[in-house]
Amino acid sequence: MRRYAFVGTGSRAQMYLAALLRTHADAGHPVAFCDTNEVRMSFYDRVVEEARPGLRVPHFAAGDFDALLAHARPDVVVVTSPDATHAGYVSRALREGADVVVEKPMTTDVTGLRQIHDALAAGAGQLTVTFNYRYSPRNAAVRRLIAEGAIGEVTSVAFEWCLDTVHGADYFRRWHRDKAASGGLLVHKASHHFDLVNWWMADLPSVVFARGGLRFYGAANARRRGLAPRPDRSRNAAEADDPFALDITADDRLRRLYYDGEHLDGYIRDRDVFSDGITIEDNLNVVVGYRGGAAMSYTLHAHSPWEGYRVAINGTAGRIELDVVERGHVAPAAPAATIGAATAAVVDPTAIERADAETTSKARPRGTRLLLQRHWEPAQLVPIPAGRGGHGGGDAMLLDDVFHGPNGDPLRRTAGYADGAASVAVGVAGNESLRTGKAVYLDELALPLMGTS
Repeated sequence: MRRYAFVGTGSRAQMYLAALLRTHADAGHPVAFCDTNEVRMSFYDRVVEEARPGLRVPHFAAGDFDALLAHARPDVVVVTSPDATHAGYVSRALREGADVVVEKPMTTDVTGLRQIHDALAAGAGQLTVTFNYRYSPRNAAVRRLIAEGAIGEVTSVAFEWCLDTVHGADYFRRWHRDKAASGGLLVHKASHHFDLVNWWMADLPSVVFARGGLRFYGAANARRRGLAPRPDRSRNAAEADDPFALDITADDRLRRLYYDGEHLDGYIRDRDVFSDGITIEDNLNVVVGYRGGAAMSYTLHAHSPWEGYRVAINGTAGRIELDVVERGHVAPAAPAATIGAATAAVVDPTAIERADAETTSKARPRGTRLLLQRHWEPAQLVPIPAGRGGHGGGDAMLLDDVFHGPNGDPLRRTAGYADGAASVAVGVAGNESLRTGKAVYLDELALPLMGTS
């Protein structure tokens, strides 16, 4: 039975802790919580008590991580804190010999990549980066088709990701709106997508060129479009039937995790999406060149009327197309009027597929279509096995690997340092390209890409 410490006790920690307490209880037990906020840690005390009455988990402040390592002696540290803090926690735990499970992105900048790389070389711990989209059956099916040579050698990829005005808007309420904390959506969100392409093609990025900006959210855009003056906090717009309002006091889980602890660390979970202080982009276009010669064009927009993604992969022998609609549209007053359905997406984006049935339509039905078309042959639908859990059925399989280890997976879904670094590298280079207006060659950044996997 292994000893698990949890660093960062916000929403994302619940998936891992719930699995350890229930479905994967044979793997071990929690021995420490670490966070900037005592209220959030106390929230998870109740989660522990419900599953294992009598079990007490010690609390450690964010600045007392070294004391946690010394006194709690964890075998595994699960890191789900804000992205810019990952490298410090990950590297210190690895140097102490603990294994680490870290949420994507592994880190947000070149300094963090080097810090983790050096800690892996010096310590005895093992690192797992949790890319749950790899485990989604639809994405695994794409990997399998490419690996089997269904379209020959990959020559290009077109990848479009649409975040809607529920899920996408939420990044502009939370700590993610601060690029110093999250690396922006090119790092925080798109690292998922860059990892998928790296994994599908079994290749590494070499050059990145990006364009983008804050075009929809933020105070300046609100003024430009003539919107009425906005409150600083999203909850204060709830009574006005504002489609961008989110009243966290009306949802028990959000209230207990965030609102009740605001006085302790000053973290405001529900900033208005049209307020000042947003430093991340909401529209992004990226071109990535790969070492093997293929190229990808990537687009992300965070104010789409529907949620999902489209991928086209061209090869020397044909083409693969994957179309995913996770939510067909957002009902006009969804965030304010249907707090349960809305917060399913914003508290845990993996729950987006459980939104109300009204958010699908005949013109854009929810679902997935995977097409394979070889040269000189008609297109054929590729069946996708059913999955269970969030992220398209990927979370359950991910948790099996996290707590019990991979078991001869031919698709190599478990990710380590090399995978985490390669995905972050695209976002880091993209941010540099946004800053300079120039293409960025990863070799020039001296990124430690290959590291320990």
